[in-house]
Amino acid sequence: MASTKEYRDFILEQLSEIPGITYRPMMGEFLLYSNGVLFGGIHDDRLLVKIIPENKQYNMPEAIPYNGAKPMYLAKDIDDKEKLTEIVNNTTKGLSSKNKHRRKHF
Repeated sequence: MASTKEYRDFILEQLSEIPGITYRPMMGEFLLYSNGVLFGGIHDDRLLVKIIPENKQYNMPEAIPYNGAKPMYLAKDIDDKEKLTEIVNNTTKGLSSKNKHRRKHF
């Protein structure tokens, strides 16, 4: 089942306090970015975020976005704009710091 534009718009409104939120359509779903960092997506009208240590504290259940994909956390409190903003900010910060520590060696 593809995600609806209405659900996408609702999630974008809930994340409107975060500067630099963008999305990219992908096969009927939407990938979500914060300042260029891919932190999650909308799959089957569900908001999913990447699993990292920085967002474990929120005790979100794991969900599979599609067959064969890695599990992600399912953000269930989508009506709580403040909590959702906190989850996305912490996830993005964790992913950003993780990527800064990676260096390619040639």
